[in-house]
Amino acid sequence: MPQQKADYADDAEIDAELDELPDDETVEATVANLEERGFDVVVADDADEALEAVKSQIPAGVSVMNGHSTTLEEIGFDEFLSGGDHEWESLPDQIWGIDDDAERQTARRESQTADYFLGGINAVAQTGELVAADLSGSRIGAYPFAAGNVVIVTGINKIVPTLSDAFDRLESVAYPLENERAQEAYGVESSIAKQLVYRRETEEGRTTVVLVREQLGY
Repeated sequence: MPQQKADYADDAEIDAELDELPDDETVEATVANLEERGFDVVVADDADEALEAVKSQIPAGVSVMNGHSTTLEEIGFDEFLSGGDHEWESLPDQIWGIDDDAERQTARRESQTADYFLGGINAVAQTGELVAADLSGSRIGAYPFAAGNVVIVTGINKIVPTLSDAFDRLESVAYPLENERAQEAYGVESSIAKQLVYRRETEEGRTTVVLVREQLGY
């Protein structure tokens, strides 16, 4: 079973005030501001509803890639994608079946241009900006341009008042938890090496944000 947030929370010092569930008024304001910035938004009540919302975004016959996301694991998307009960081309299954390291790395880079790329985000400003960071950049590389379509799934616990607060959340909540996960999963420390501020989506219909009314992910 995939490791989840609770598996690391006791070992990581986080700023709990930047990981709380906001009230309905705040969620509604965030949705309005995201939409004003060009993002399509779907609000789901729970993880099961979020999975159905994600599945409904992806048509049959397209290539699908996902970056590592605890949130995607928690809603069951990773398991669904690898299970094969869909009509998509699953790029992760192809990539992780490659034995040669250099060939696998090339395939990972090529997967950034998938028809649909799915992942999470580290913070959502109520003012409508999204903030994410990676060690390698394998997730955020697809978001700005490379992928044909992007579906970002996040718990509403990642909503914070301003862009400045979003940067703080990245440093004081997401990074400590991801660092613990990386050490257990890979034996190395993580790093905020490559960072993305997604201020606006300029291509209509390209990027969908699925907001889940649960405390999910980092």
